[in-house]
Amino acid sequence: MEQQQRERTLTAGLTARVELTVTDSDTAQAVGSGDVPVLGTPRVLALAEAATVAATARDLPSGTTTVGSRVELDHRAPTPIGRTVVAQARLVRVDGHRLEFEVRVTEGTTTVAEGRIERVLVDRHRFVERASGTHE
Repeated sequence: MEQQQRERTLTAGLTARVELTVTDSDTAQAVGSGDVPVLGTPRVLALAEAATVAATARDLPSGTTTVGSRVELDHRAPTPIGRTVVAQARLVRVDGHRLEFEVRVTEGTTTVAEGRIERVLVDRHRFVERASGTHE
């Protein structure tokens, strides 16, 4: 089984969706991105990123992970507390270690946000070592 995992590769077309029902802690007021009681842009971005992570989770080569490197996101519509939003991500391009996703967040038929997120495939152990300053 470990051999199968090492042979896995990421290919365009992978998708995932994640949902969030907006609560007080998700609002612009709560996350410090504004003073209105609607879904805050940082939470929209976090949800979209969660969808990109989910899209590749089953197919990552052993010992690797992805980290965010670039975001283009248009937050187009407000979402009040109690409503449910759905983030969908689709891997559209694999260029070496760079992964490009199209993301869309909707509430019913309304597009709440859309854009592109780039993630980079990294060796998990080395990345953590470098981040913590323990890598030579």
